[in-house]
Amino acid sequence: MSALFEPYTLRSLTLPNRVWMAPMCQYSAPLTGPDTGAVTDWHLVHYGARAVGGAGLVLLEATAVSPEGRISPADLGLWNERQQEALRPLTAFLKAQGAVPGIQLAHAGRKAGTDRPWNGGRPLAPEEGGWQPVGPSPLAFDEDHPVPAELTVEQIREITGRFADAARRALAAGFEVAEVHGAHGYLIGEFLSPYSNHRTDGYGGDFTGRTRFALEVVDAVRAVWPEELPLFFRISATDWLAEGGWEADDTVRFARLLREHGVDLLDVSTGGNAPGVRIPTGPGYQVPFAARVKAEAELPVAAVGLITEPEQAEKILVNGEADAVLLGRELLRDPSWAHRAARELGVRDRRVPAQYLRAV
Repeated sequence: MSALFEPYTLRSLTLPNRVWMAPMCQYSAPLTGPDTGAVTDWHLVHYGARAVGGAGLVLLEATAVSPEGRISPADLGLWNERQQEALRPLTAFLKAQGAVPGIQLAHAGRKAGTDRPWNGGRPLAPEEGGWQPVGPSPLAFDEDHPVPAELTVEQIREITGRFADAARRALAAGFEVAEVHGAHGYLIGEFLSPYSNHRTDGYGGDFTGRTRFALEVVDAVRAVWPEELPLFFRISATDWLAEGGWEADDTVRFARLLREHGVDLLDVSTGGNAPGVRIPTGPGYQVPFAARVKAEAELPVAAVGLITEPEQAEKILVNGEADAVLLGRELLRDPSWAHRAARELGVRDRRVPAQYLRAV
């Protein structure tokens, strides 16, 4: 048996394999009207194809807990019941194909209100559909982004409640894994890093202050998420700054706290909080960060970042560097990557749909 195709159990949920789909925004939700932020046929076909293609966990893209928490006006949201009900057919289809449906709950913070990437991704003015972003401190992401409004303590607590509300709706919509998005320079990650958090109250300053918001969000989500279902947290393990940012040591320390607060797995990425940094990319370049958390914090991890080949993914698991791999762009290129991996690794693939058996 290949390690990549061994089932994996977290709490009472068993995932059929260790090939998981990473959250990737599609920027394809309706921009206006009653269905703003709701899934469309595009999402059903897109995510459904990866479940048909053999992914054991399909994690939906960053789904905003409030309108102003969207990266772009075309992002998915989960701040109302209409969005919740629109997700039901999608989760039902994923389950019918043997995949576990998961969702990433997010708030974009100071990086909110931008155009779609294929339109340039620039911040949108209010008359173009944008809005005033918020953040832990009045520090713009870069010279092109507007200065965010500094959140008050009352507003921080309101957003924390929004995460809990979205988690309730996710459960009602049929999801079995919830992931809190704390990576890539969005709101929770902005609070974590001293580069973007210059507050002097209880939500800033030292490590304890800067991690307070993240832990309060985790606690709020864990309180409404069923005991028998797992909770993930996505983190950028480093800002890739020489000094003054969030670092790998911080991630290991924080991972221990997340474990104590009921997080079952850390989805380990990097970067996104500081513009213009040089990231030494290459095959599996983020895997060492995941491996360190697994070894030192004793928290299960999923590895991401230029994992493209079945043998490469298999080796990561066999070497004990991660408990699962999350594929992003590779699953955009090849929705049936898991079936191809099974063939190349000599594994009997039990999840090929009957309709596709002629191709095996």
